Amino acid sequence: MKSRLLAGIAALVLAVVGAFLVVSYAQGADNRAVQGLDPQDVLVVAKTVPAGTTVETLKPFLTTEKLPGTAVAKSALHNLDGLAGKVTAVELLPGEQLVAERLVAPEELQTSGSVEVPKGLQEVSFQLEPQRVVGGRLAPGDHVGIFISLKSGGLEAKPEKETTQLTVHKVLVTAVQRAPVPTAAPKAASSGDGAPTEDSSLPTGLMLVTVAVNDVDATKIVYGSEFATLWLSKEPLDATDSGRPGIMTKPEVYK
Repeated sequence: MKSRLLAGIAALVLAVVGAFLVVSYAQGADNRAVQGLDPQDVLVVAKTVPAGTTVETLKPFLTTEKLPGTAVAKSALHNLDGLAGKVTAVELLPGEQLVAERLVAPEELQTSGSVEVPKGLQEVSFQLEPQRVVGGRLAPGDHVGIFISLKSGGLEAKPEKETTQLTVHKVLVTAVQRAPVPTAAPKAASSGDGAPTEDSSLPTGLMLVTVAVNDVDATKIVYGSEFATLWLSKEPLDATDSGRPGIMTKPEVYK
């Protein structure tokens, strides 16, 4: 009886030790795999970084990760040394490596990314809140649809009705400017294991969008900015145009 008890205890101890060894081996597998691929420490975005964020306030948005050499971008940054005074040229998203091209001098921020205006078109700018500009995720070179909403007067037969129409299709965005970013940046929140959590904050501040259009569409946009409201959709050149809904009114919404 005693020998069977001792044998059972020994088996239990061996099982626990075996399980510990298996877990330890599994946890170290990734590290061993990386060690054989020339690992490098690089800066990776941990939280969404607004365009215009200064290098001096950038650190809380970043984390350092060890990546295989073959997966590291040629211009990936390993630290922020010697970059004082620069700002982020565009919005940076969680998971992307921080590369040198993303940091520019402040005076370059307003013009970086601008695109050439097609011959025969003119540029016009308007200011909107982020929710009206595809959540603020627009960049020069994108194409947008411009919706104009009127509280009244959109229909001659029923001038008292509110109306909305996708008035201008597939408009080229030539520049996007954002409101200045506050110099004080919040510290990155961390999860239970100490890793930064993804930024879930909403974009803030106004955005100035410049588009290239013909004279007729420019007039519509200016009128909409002055006397109505505008809303943008991201409308690539291959987006389907169904020919509907035309002018949207309340009865049309549920059809």
